[in-house]
Amino acid sequence: MFAPALLQWFDDHERPLAWREPGTTAWGVLLSEVMSQQTPVARVEPIWREWMERWPTPEAFAQASPADVLRAWGKLGYPRRALRLLECAAVIVEEHAGRVPGDVDKLLELPGIGDYTARAVACFAYGHNVPVVDTNVRRVYRRAVEGKYLAGAASRSELAKVADLLPEEDGPRFSAAMMELGALVCTATNPKCGACPLLSTCAWVAAGRPEPLPEELAKKKVQKFTGTDRQVRGLIMDVLRNAETPVPLTDIDLVWPKEGQRTRALESLLVDGLAEQNSDGHFLLPQ
Repeated sequence: MFAPALLQWFDDHERPLAWREPGTTAWGVLLSEVMSQQTPVARVEPIWREWMERWPTPEAFAQASPADVLRAWGKLGYPRRALRLLECAAVIVEEHAGRVPGDVDKLLELPGIGDYTARAVACFAYGHNVPVVDTNVRRVYRRAVEGKYLAGAASRSELAKVADLLPEEDGPRFSAAMMELGALVCTATNPKCGACPLLSTCAWVAAGRPEPLPEELAKKKVQKFTGTDRQVRGLIMDVLRNAETPVPLTDIDLVWPKEGQRTRALESLLVDGLAEQNSDGHFLLPQ
């Protein structure tokens, strides 16, 4: 439909992301996709490079301790992703001889790998022409093809819709281009329509760039980070990551003034397996 124009634009505007470099393995692609969930690319790239140098294969990573993994994860956020990656690597080694599978269904069987990540790995690491639909792709499709504002949760029907757009050749590159266009040009607010390669065929532009309906503008309330349990969890994790030995509760008490919230955050870290308490009552990263 609009593949030639989009691919030409991508040739000129593709960002030089670390995991797009020639020779990147399927393991490298999988890491990049998990790390990039709800995390800006600029924060991911240096951590991704460090991980690939330290743990270039699933076998190498599977031998790491949870504590080492959590320290290396740093402040990427949502550290449970790191522990799920460790589980994932162990299964890859045990059940796939250390090779990241390329089949979507087999990828979905891996711990912590959801539908989007499975399709992204199959597409970008193995060149399978399968639809890869994230929020950016959904927004581009909704505007360029349907002429409407993106609203509502993702649905399985969107996979079939995007699949119909995939060209027989260069399908994976087309998928990457759709994502890039949504990230750089067809943004959620203030889209740069004048710079869009789909301007002449965009259904949303043809319809006069209609404003969203009131119900489409209604957004789920997003809790601010400052003052939340998530912030307190992060502060406690900082203490544990930076400590060479188990720390007493008095050290943790210093990170946040509200005792009830601090206790709740610490208990949740213990439940999530992100922290442990030893026989002396001190706290440490999981070993």
